[in-house]
Amino acid sequence: MPRRNAPKTARFQEKRDTLLAAAARQFNAQGVKGATLGEIAASVGLVTTSITYYYRKKEDLATACFLRAIVAHESLALQAATEASVAARVMRFFDLHAHMLAGIERGEQPPLIMFSDIRALPEAQAATVFAAYTDMFRRVRALLAGPETAALERDDLNARAHLLLSAANWARAWIHRYEVDEYPHVAQRIAQLLLNGLEAPGQAWPADDVMAALQLAAPGARASGLDETADAFLRAATELVNEQGYRGASVDKISARLHVTKGSFYHHNETKLDLITACFERSFGVLRHTLRAAEQAAGPGWLRACAAAAALVRFQLSDHGPLLRSTATSALPDDAQRDQVRHTLQRLTERITSVLVDGLVDGSIRPMDPAIAAQLLSSAINAAAELHRWVPGIAPDNVTQRYTRPALQGLLCGTPAHPAGVTKSPPQG
Repeated sequence: MPRRNAPKTARFQEKRDTLLAAAARQFNAQGVKGATLGEIAASVGLVTTSITYYYRKKEDLATACFLRAIVAHESLALQAATEASVAARVMRFFDLHAHMLAGIERGEQPPLIMFSDIRALPEAQAATVFAAYTDMFRRVRALLAGPETAALERDDLNARAHLLLSAANWARAWIHRYEVDEYPHVAQRIAQLLLNGLEAPGQAWPADDVMAALQLAAPGARASGLDETADAFLRAATELVNEQGYRGASVDKISARLHVTKGSFYHHNETKLDLITACFERSFGVLRHTLRAAEQAAGPGWLRACAAAAALVRFQLSDHGPLLRSTATSALPDDAQRDQVRHTLQRLTERITSVLVDGLVDGSIRPMDPAIAAQLLSSAINAAAELHRWVPGIAPDNVTQRYTRPALQGLLCGTPAHPAGVTKSPPQG
């Protein structure tokens, strides 16, 4: 936290704001665990001891960055809350968000830290940040509360608020592919897709047995021939990287999570980097298996897109999950590996686009932007690993209806204005 005895002069505030902006850039590039005070100081022409005049420790500086980003997003929600309907509030939120990102890209506003590394903070600072993030989450959830959603339960609203906020957070990672003056138009498409979903008129949500018949789920460790001990190391390392980044997932912590010795770790793994590389390959393999199966399956694109998303979200919550978060790439120590992983993730997102285009061609998916829709589905799948924080009772047997379905049918599905039926038998097409 800021030093209490530091004078709050205009020059102090200006220097602190410059420091927070530089720190946000470094934390986004290297993760909270990977960035150093020395690098942050050097980026603004200071020495490390100068930073301690403002923040005693790196973790205090990171906490200040997170709190500033939370305040910025909470402000968007408060402004959007003045609109009269759920749809208008969601549209306004994303419009304001796009203008904020455009201002950052143009250098008119300071950069903001990504939220993906909050768990890398020590317990005391993490508690402070999570409390503030939860308050902001409630503001965002309130955007979805109204006569239109009165029939939904609190867990439904929580799941849909998580979809909305995750889509906004993930947009920061890919919207730069567009021209800055296009950001508001992209945001409008994001909001429309989130609100209205992908299905064409006359389509409905496929029944569970219809989707299961496509057999898109990735096999478990035993079925795929992977040694169960090796798989346990992969899952433990994946969980820790998701929580604390590459540098935070130490050999000691991975070993402790599995209740084994450090010697046991090195008996099964050459190095930590080799294990984390295998974690990425495992996650890519699950995504690739399911998306390839969706491409090759019979039936309309809408059915195959629903089944693929449902299978991947269930995997996240199963004993075999989770998948590595897309944002885990930022903390990889090797630039070449980081670029390779990001390119692989981009190619896998293009495979989601391919399934959606099939639906556009066969008429089962309504006219929309498939590239943006694929990013939203990727965001929903990725964010499912954190869903238990907002919906404590979420499980593989109820996540499809509570979370995956609104990800594809829209945030208002299942409400009087947007009743959502269920397809009883495989649709033709």
